[in-house]
Amino acid sequence: MENMISWSLFFIVTINGVWSEIKLEQSPSEVKKPGEKVKMSCITSGYSMTSYNIHWIRQRPGNALEWIGRMDTGSNSAIYSSSFQSRFIMTEDVPKSTQYLEVTSLTAEDSAVYFCARHTVTEDSGAAEQKHPQTTNSNLGTFGFSHKLQKYFNLFNIFMMSKIAF
Repeated sequence: MENMISWSLFFIVTINGVWSEIKLEQSPSEVKKPGEKVKMSCITSGYSMTSYNIHWIRQRPGNALEWIGRMDTGSNSAIYSSSFQSRFIMTEDVPKSTQYLEVTSLTAEDSAVYFCARHTVTEDSGAAEQKHPQTTNSNLGTFGFSHKLQKYFNLFNIFMMSKIAF
């Protein structure tokens, strides 16, 4: 029993030490005119960026969070929610540990707080999987993953915010 308690305390201290070193520098807030474009950055440090997917989420004033999409880091391959496929472009610069979200042809509807988020588990962990009941909430349709939404948000650390306003 004593060995188990010692191991648990060591494990907790180790995890806290690792998380405290993870850092992110965010883009400053920007004010743009309709029709312009904006490019936000998400600079990561303290871990290997290619080990975790990066997600982009936004929240418009008075509205729920909207999942924009996910960058499969290291491959420059992005997956977008159907609502964000035309004017939203996710890219990355792996040597600079930076993820980008560019929004073109801005409209007033794009005024929002934009979040960059990182999975807290790696994709190849396989053995541990959270199970959540399916939801019938129609508001979740904008996320593209509906019943998996809660799983994704439980796995996120929210790192940064960039606010775009007109």
